Parts: sequence; C-alpha cells; structure tokens
Amino acid sequence: MTYLKVQWNHTFSAEPVLLCSELDDARLEVRKVEVFRDGQTGHADRRGGSGQTRLGEEPVPPVAEIAADPQFEPVEITKEEFEDVWEQARRKWRC
Repeated sequence: MTYLKVQWNHTFSAEPVLLCSELDDARLEVRKVEVFRDGQTGHADRRGGSGQTRLGEEPVPPVAEIAADPQFEPVEITKEEFEDVWEQARRKWRC
C-alpha cells in the first residue's frame, strides 16, 4: 500500500483543500479522506462514502506527475499518519 497526502491550493469553496489516500498496488484508492477549508471532512472506502466523498475510479498518478501541476503539493505519508487522519474523519461523522 502507498499513502498519499495532497494539498490542493485553490479558491473553490466547495472543493477540498487536502486529500489523503490509501492506494493499492495498482494505485487505485482503497480509502480516502477529504478536508475542506472550513474544517469539514468527508471519507470514503470501497463500501461507500460520507457526504460527497467517493473513491476515484482511475489510478492515482505518481507523485512527480501530480507535483508538476503547481496547484498540488503531494507527499507520501506513513500508514500511521493516514490511519490517524482516517480515524479523525470517521469520528467527526459519528457525532
């Protein structure tokens, strides 16, 4: 598995500013967390998602390809870092 965090620099109020993804060996999303400017979060896995958050249907490009677009700041993270973000997002939706 690969774990990816992407900061998305934009001014769209309805779009997330941070995306964290767990990717399988084919770089397909297994789980994803989206964080919005106002602090709201959404999360998705293969069973479904919260809010408007859904898994992508295409493989996620390599970090270098994502980074070639100046609006994105991607970085690989550890499984532990992803699990922390995942649990925080899930807790918000249980309340």
